[in-house]
Formats: sequence, C-alpha cells, structure tokens
Amino acid sequence: MKHPFKDAREGKVCRMELKQLQYFMAICEELHFSRAAEKMGVSAPNVSQQIRRLEEELGVLLFDRVGKTIILTDAGAILHEHAAAVFGHLQQAGDAIADLKQMQGGSLSIGVLPGDADLMFNALLLDFHQTYPTISLSLLETMKVTEQVLDRSIDIGVTIGPVIDERLTSIPLFHEEFSLAVHRDDPLAGENFIPLNRLRSMNMVMFPPDHQCRKLIDRFCMDNGFAVQPHMLTTTLSSLLQMVQSGVGACVLPRLLLDNLRNTEIKVVHLRNPTPSQDICLIYRSDRFMGYAMRTFIKNLRAYIEAAIRHSKSS
Repeated sequence: MKHPFKDAREGKVCRMELKQLQYFMAICEELHFSRAAEKMGVSAPNVSQQIRRLEEELGVLLFDRVGKTIILTDAGAILHEHAAAVFGHLQQAGDAIADLKQMQGGSLSIGVLPGDADLMFNALLLDFHQTYPTISLSLLETMKVTEQVLDRSIDIGVTIGPVIDERLTSIPLFHEEFSLAVHRDDPLAGENFIPLNRLRSMNMVMFPPDHQCRKLIDRFCMDNGFAVQPHMLTTTLSSLLQMVQSGVGACVLPRLLLDNLRNTEIKVVHLRNPTPSQDICLIYRSDRFMGYAMRTFIKNLRAYIEAAIRHSKSS
C-alpha cells in the first residue's frame, strides 16, 4: 500500500508551516471551515487557502466533504496524530522554559471529583498557598477527571483508581475506607464496629444520588442486598456534618476525613462485613513536562495524606 505522504517517502522534505498545522488542527476540532476560521480569528477563505497549500505540499487530500459534513481522510488522520504530538512537544518546551525562568513559581490546574474539594483539599490548599505564595493553583470539580487530563484541560487529576491508560502516569495515593459518623449521644457512639447492614434501619443523612461518595455507599449496600433510604439529603459536606452534630441522623464518609475532624460532638464507628472502600490515585499525562509547580504540589499532597493517615491511626 502506497504511503499517503509519498513525497516524504521519496526523499522530498515537506515544507509544512506551523500556521498551516494550527488551521488544520482547528478544522479537526470543529469539523467546519467557518467555525475553525472564527476560532483562529481569520477569514474562512484564508483557512481554505492554507489547507489547499498544505494538501498540495503533501500531495494528498486531508479532508473529505460528504454533503455539509467534513471528515478526515486516512492521510488526514495520520497528520492529525503527528500534529497533536508536535503541539504537545511545543507545549512541553514552553512549560520547561517558563519553569526555568520562574524557578520558584508557576501555575497548576487540578481536577477532582465533585465533593473531593471539601473532603480532601481545603486544608491542603490553604497550607500550600501560605508556603508557596508564588505558585498559582486552580481547583476544578469535574466528573471527567481522566478525560480532562488527557485533553490537557487540567494538568493533574485526583480520582478513583485504578486508571489504566498508556498515555497517563498514575500514582497511587491511598486506599480510602468509609466509616459511620454519629452524634456523641447516639446509642451507637460507644461501638467500635457495626456491620454494614445496620445502615438499613438508621436515620441517614446523605449526599444526593449523583455524588461519587453516595454512589459508592449505594453500590456496597446493593451488593449486600439492601438499599439505604436517606432521612435527609444535602449537597455540601459542611451541612452534612452539621446535621450529624445536631442529631438529625448519621452519615457515611471517608474514615480519613472523620478521624481528622477534631469534632467532639461527632463519634466515628467503623463499618465491617464489608467495609466500603476505594483506591485513590493521582494522574497526569506521561508526555507532560513536570515543572516546579507540579513537582512541589505532588510532593506536598503525598506528605499531607501521609500525615493524615498517621493521625488517623493514632486517634
């Protein structure tokens, strides 16, 4: 089968321009010449002209037009794969140079599952900002942590493991177990452990069904033959804990969080047979340059979690 970029195979150097590749990638994203032109801030005829020149240089068609629909040809798909790598390397080069210039600064965007910002990151981000004021952090709650790391919308993500993708580096952070939180005057407050199925007869306050913590608890309960009927729902961690503290009901939350609450009104009762749990990991693109901001944040995140685990074991 003849290679689509025949001139390159025959020894001719293709004189592709970076601007042409930028137009090409914009069309690949929009699948529409006019929208791609608008995105790039140029006229549609200008984009069409540059793509024609690129196709002439390569000696192949990059797009097929089926009615009003634009699709990539086989040659276009090959160019898209390599152009994405080119722009990825350029981004890495820019990041590395910016890191060299700043040395002690930089910026970092972090994606976490909804609810995890409250459950894990508030204290960490405050301490981190006080220690490293020249590093700018951006925290985003999203259900698409992995997808947004892959498309470079965010730099790193903290999500449920395992994440298996050769494009990603995954760092295990910890195994997260969940426990029951009750008011100190609750009859269960004196218990160290109770079986999970005791939850079916309790007044429970919980997150809504689409919250990732709620999904985990519902799944474990369903796997053991029952469903929890919440007495009350709330979307925030603070109100959930306030209702437990007020004696409205009990809730199930990560043990690491509960053991580090330092709230004398709330007692922690561990769940057994089984213990709801999940693995938490940190992910980033394997081809991403790891600058000062990322290295520093990952180091501090791991130290923060290790300290929380030590405190949990001693409490």
